[in-house]
Amino acid sequence: MTATQPTQAHVSEKQARQVAEAARETEWRKPSFGKELFLGRLRLDLIDPWPAAEPDPAFLGRLREYLRTVDGARIEREDRIPDEVFHGLAELGAFGMKIDETYGGLGLSNLHYCKALTLIGSVSPAAGALLSAHQSIGVPQPLKIFGTAEQKAEFLPRLAAGEVSAFLLTEPDVGSDPARLATVAEPVEGGYRLNGVKLWATNGTVATLLVVMARVPGRGITAFVVEGDAPGITVERRNSFLGLRGLENSLTRFHDVFVPERNVVGGPGKGLRIALTTLNTGRLSLPAMCVGASKRALAIAREWSAQRVQWGHPVGRHEAVAGKLAFMAATTYAMESMLDLSCAIADDDRNDIRIEAALVKLYASEMAWRIADELIQIRGGRGYERSDSLEARGERAAEAEQLLRDLRINRIFEGSTEIMHLLIAREAVDAHLAVAGDIIDPEAGLGRKTRAGVRAGAFYAKWLPTLAVGRGQAPSAYAEFGPLAGHMRYAERASRKLARSTFYAMSRWQGKLERKQGFLGRIVDIGAELFAMSAACVRARGEQAHRPEGVELADLFCRQARLRAEALFAALWANNDSVDVRAAKRLLADRYAFLEEGVLAPHADDHPWVAAWEAGPSTAEDVRRRIPPR
Repeated sequence: MTATQPTQAHVSEKQARQVAEAARETEWRKPSFGKELFLGRLRLDLIDPWPAAEPDPAFLGRLREYLRTVDGARIEREDRIPDEVFHGLAELGAFGMKIDETYGGLGLSNLHYCKALTLIGSVSPAAGALLSAHQSIGVPQPLKIFGTAEQKAEFLPRLAAGEVSAFLLTEPDVGSDPARLATVAEPVEGGYRLNGVKLWATNGTVATLLVVMARVPGRGITAFVVEGDAPGITVERRNSFLGLRGLENSLTRFHDVFVPERNVVGGPGKGLRIALTTLNTGRLSLPAMCVGASKRALAIAREWSAQRVQWGHPVGRHEAVAGKLAFMAATTYAMESMLDLSCAIADDDRNDIRIEAALVKLYASEMAWRIADELIQIRGGRGYERSDSLEARGERAAEAEQLLRDLRINRIFEGSTEIMHLLIAREAVDAHLAVAGDIIDPEAGLGRKTRAGVRAGAFYAKWLPTLAVGRGQAPSAYAEFGPLAGHMRYAERASRKLARSTFYAMSRWQGKLERKQGFLGRIVDIGAELFAMSAACVRARGEQAHRPEGVELADLFCRQARLRAEALFAALWANNDSVDVRAAKRLLADRYAFLEEGVLAPHADDHPWVAAWEAGPSTAEDVRRRIPPR
């Protein structure tokens, strides 16, 4: 069979939304703190008391000792994880951290897995990304949830032993809009014939097992396990980035690659749902590394600010720097609280954590970036200087600029901040759409609108009165939280205010609400602050007996978070969103092109912004990397 030139048929906005909507989990079989929060109900019973601490597995101790021998600076300098690091991690079992012991893995809980990633990422963010992509979104997690017994038995032992996996969804012209996916899996005798090109596959150059998303004609997007060395696969490029040096990220071509029928995961047409479900817990790995980076940034900032003297005082005592230090410490505490709480409730399988996991990914990626930026500012010129340059002239090799570079991708990885805002907002308004969706659907007939009106009337008659008065208005409420009680009262009141704001927006804009991305983003950001406040306070209370200083950090964080939340509430209705949209339209129409005059492009060329590709055999050199056995 010969592949033909790929055609990307026009996909309307409506069609793209339908594909995304069809991939959602539409049922809520378990309670969700995040879902209730956006409905104006602060369900502390779902997260309080703080989970009892479990003893760390022996693996974490062995991992810590091994990582002391890994030269993270060498990985950064050479842009390559050495073969011996692959071997060392494999011998420890690190490639099987989330794989059940039945298949040769360690079977770690989400909490201990994330603690392991925090450790690994503190030594080498590239190595952390390697193991995260391998286990959180690569082959192990989809097979754990959706794989057959035969698939698990065939593939998981190989991965637990040290083979690497990768997840391939993105294409040169397809990112968060999967309706336009061009990679095709055509049914043939005994399986499928795969043709297409995948971009930005983390681990793609080293992976021997791949999860590939491809369109099966007439059946939809489907997930396949593909052997990385199958005939017809060419790794055409190893991509290079601003940060995460050492990351093995590929541009991979599939030309007439045969995939057996038995390698379909979850059934035809289930690919996007598998991807989204996998990310429910898979997203927790990214904030784990954000927390690790924030802890390291805080350590550098604390030590430097105590020793660096200017104008007669350590710089940390000057108010301009003290505010930055307070933000870094409080936010690191809150991020870790959100992450540990999300891991714990995922491990006990008590709650649906799709919203919580998305919120902690969004919040940690944004806040860790701010923390790293503040570190650069506190360090001044030394923050901008590379660590090897500092060391060469006799100063401590503090990797501030590397932290900033490495953290920047987290605002894009596994759903950009903008996409996360929309994804979380869709889940946040799910209850409203379930009862009133047909009312605002322009294509719904009179009968559907009438029935929806009856459902909505019954729902809102019960729900709206609960938003007027709540526990947070009682002066003695949440007394069990001691000095943090006032913050919990605020969170309860703010949760109801958030729900009222969402209801008013739906009443005002109806179906147009989905286009009010600025408004929806602020709604989500308020919810993230309230989740962070709740997690920090519950943790501080739960750990107070052996760590009383946590109450101080929780109080500090809540004071900062309340100011941010109030600013976001004000911006819901007083903003420049519509003005900005009009200005952007003029900008795109070249009305303001004169602003670009007077500069020269570093190098002029006529390459397209998005490279086109043609189906067919590869004409590029294969740059895949294979780790030789020890």
